[in-house]
Amino acid sequence: MNTISSDTRLVGSLPAVNTNTLGLMFISGFFATVAFDLWGQVISPALGFANLSPHGLARSLLGSLGLPNGNFAGYFVHFYIVGLIGYPIGWMYIFAPIWQRVVGNTHWFLPSAIYGFGLWLFAIGGITSVAGLPFFLNFTGIVWVALVGHVLYGIVMVAVLKYIERQHSA
Repeated sequence: MNTISSDTRLVGSLPAVNTNTLGLMFISGFFATVAFDLWGQVISPALGFANLSPHGLARSLLGSLGLPNGNFAGYFVHFYIVGLIGYPIGWMYIFAPIWQRVVGNTHWFLPSAIYGFGLWLFAIGGITSVAGLPFFLNFTGIVWVALVGHVLYGIVMVAVLKYIERQHSA
């Protein structure tokens, strides 16, 4: 049980590196990425806001690093590397343990939203600069849609983790 629980383990301990944890990362990352893309590529444009193209940012980053940057590579980095692995690792092994140690036990919603905000700062403030794009994309409409998308990602990812943990402990 301690291998998959994110808030019942001892403070400062990390999830075990095993297939259960990998499965949690993939499942929670999958649903969070789908929510992010549904918001950014369907709901937001339908409401008259910007259309997100996260694979485009991944392509720009790959190109700036001299790596292959075709459509497949952009989608692969966005969905698999970042959505299923990178961001869940950031939550499970960095943010959640630090939050637990500094703030202690709180409801999962607030730290998940703050984590999503941090993802936005990282992606739109940091990765865009490394990729050679304007700082925060000149604060165009896409930046604000991305903010909602990243916060939504954090909330959905942690909600799925909590749901799986409840089912496993029942």
